Formats: sequence, structure tokens, C-alpha cells
Amino acid sequence: MRKWRNAVVTAAWVAVGTAAGALGAWQLAGSDAEGGAAAHSRPLDEAAVRRALARASNTPADPGPPSTAKEPAKPGSPPAAERSTVRFTGGSATVECRQDGTVRLVSWSPADGFHIDDDVERGPAAVARLEAEPADDDEQPDLHYEIHCTQVGPRAKVVPDTDDD
Repeated sequence: MRKWRNAVVTAAWVAVGTAAGALGAWQLAGSDAEGGAAAHSRPLDEAAVRRALARASNTPADPGPPSTAKEPAKPGSPPAAERSTVRFTGGSATVECRQDGTVRLVSWSPADGFHIDDDVERGPAAVARLEAEPADDDEQPDLHYEIHCTQVGPRAKVVPDTDDD
């Protein structure tokens, strides 16, 4: 009787192990069929990550130096302002360049390793200002930006700190 019980327990363990292996193989085969390869089967290099992010966000894979990207105007918005995104070392900002030559910061976002100071001069004015501060590095200086509109779109430039505190 004891041998019979040991044989049943062993058979049950073998059946459970076989079922678990078959389930794992089935899941792996299913993930290979959907994406060409299992997501965990091969790591992505930096270039592959940039390409994947660019496809996901429909932006250039390597934005490079400060640049602008036109955003479509929202329905019902006045035609007097054109929205663009300006990118700079400390982050990026969505900007309205108005027909009267003034600029207005609509929104802004820091780059990795930076945060944007709360004291933002968003306009509308001839020049909008913001400050990008390094998040963890007291050795690296704060970057003070002036953003203005030109005939080819908004431009951001680093300027010396004029704050007297």
C-alpha cells in the first residue's frame, strides 16, 4: 500500500511540473508571436530606446541642440498666436508667439536632472523668463533662460543671473 501511495504522489508531482512547464512554454510562444520576441528576451541599446520612444511620441529620435517643433493650433483658438515647443538644456517649454511680437509660456517641463524654479515670468511680454536648476548638483550653476519670438519661431538663450538676493 505504501509503494502505491508513493507512486501516486510522485506521479502527481510529475504531472504538476509538466503542466507548469507546458504553461510557461505556451506563454512564451504567445508573447513571441505578438511582438516578434519576448520583451524580456533581449535588452535594448540606447539607440533602440530612442527609436522606440520616437515612434511612441512621434518626435525626432535625437532632438539635438535647442530647437522648436510646431504644434497644431487647437480648434477655436485665436489665429493671433502660434504654439511651438522650444527645447533647451534644462528642459522644454510650449510657447505662444503672438502676432504683436510678444511671447507667452503655456507650459514647461524640466529635463532629467533639473527642476524649474517657481519664479517663472510667463508673459505675454517681449521676453519670458525661467530658471532651470540642477536637481542634485550644487557645483553646476543654475541656468537662467530668456525666451523670445523671432520670425522663425521661439528661441531660448542662457543669460546671466540678474537676481540680487
